[in-house]
Amino acid sequence: MQFGRYYEEFEVGAVYRHWPGKTVTEYDDHLFCLLTMNHHPLHLDAHYAESASQFKRNVVVGNYIYSLLLGMSVPDVSGKAIANLEIESLRHVAPTFHGDTIYGETTVLDKRESSSKPDRGVVAVQTRGYNQDGTLVCVFRRKVMVPKREYATAAVPEGVDPERPSFPEPR
Repeated sequence: MQFGRYYEEFEVGAVYRHWPGKTVTEYDDHLFCLLTMNHHPLHLDAHYAESASQFKRNVVVGNYIYSLLLGMSVPDVSGKAIANLEIESLRHVAPTFHGDTIYGETTVLDKRESSSKPDRGVVAVQTRGYNQDGTLVCVFRRKVMVPKREYATAAVPEGVDPERPSFPEPR
């Protein structure tokens, strides 16, 4: 299975559908909130959410959904990345709830060769996340610096697969 892409493999307009999706559990949401110190009761307190919010139930913290989608896109987009350069925009379009399943897809918006280093290029992409009903819940744009194939594989000895590192022999 391919993990990421070289610069030459990106085509403007290409759409990569990320698989598998991820069903968000209450545990996932609460753990992420606690790890990131986001203690807002809308995410953690079912009674508060039921009595004081328009949704009448806990809403999954948006940064978790963004993180899921970013992670889902790695095998298709940034698995070979030299650097994630920037997040240009991030919008949470609709709420996500415990039990929702998130699916993602990424579209290649633009690509350009690096002006300072000939061994790499910059790829601009937009990732969209949908729930199980097809409702758009999150969309973000980012730029990723990726290597060109000829430079990445030029120094690899014959018989070595640059996609698979070798492991030490057991003792």
